[in-house]
Amino acid sequence: MIDWEKIKFDERGLVPAIVQDAQSKEVLMMAYMNKESLQRTIDSGETWFWSRSREEYWHKGGTSGNTQKVVSISLDCDGDTLLVRVQPAGPACHRNTYTCFDAIHGEHEPLEDRFGILASLEQLIAERDAERPEGAYTTYLFEKGVDKILKKVGEEASEVIIAAKNRNHDELRYEASDLLYHLLVLLREQRLPLDDVLKELAARHKK
Repeated sequence: MIDWEKIKFDERGLVPAIVQDAQSKEVLMMAYMNKESLQRTIDSGETWFWSRSREEYWHKGGTSGNTQKVVSISLDCDGDTLLVRVQPAGPACHRNTYTCFDAIHGEHEPLEDRFGILASLEQLIAERDAERPEGAYTTYLFEKGVDKILKKVGEEASEVIIAAKNRNHDELRYEASDLLYHLLVLLREQRLPLDDVLKELAARHKK
């Protein structure tokens, strides 16, 4: 049950809702909700917003098919902003892009650590999944489906084994990179966040 008293709707009865990809952690868009659209979101399991320009409710993806399946909804400490984590089925932006946000300063890096490239790659794969740009290898994999992706994971795993047996560091580095990439594609296809895999490793480490 929602504690409506904790949500600080503005004078128009609206509250900003930041929409985030639950898997890649990319911020996709920002829109507004009122009590009714928030209730519709909860009841339907997909995002609903209030359009300030059209003054009407709109179901994200109701026309385009690019729906957003709700994973969780959080309220910030001030009670005046919602964070809606979703599983997107296609681009979030009306420009047919994965996210509505464009970098205007600095590089688009989600993490400042030695494993930041994995987060960047996970975000890029999520973008390719949503936008399906023609000619991109990742698009090809998603369009061919899970069997093709599984085949590539198996092939790359075999290549890693061969490289290791050959004691060839250059070959092993190259093949391990291929395996990690295809594994991330598989996780995206299965809608399993890399975070969940890391949590599993952390849980095992504590035992």
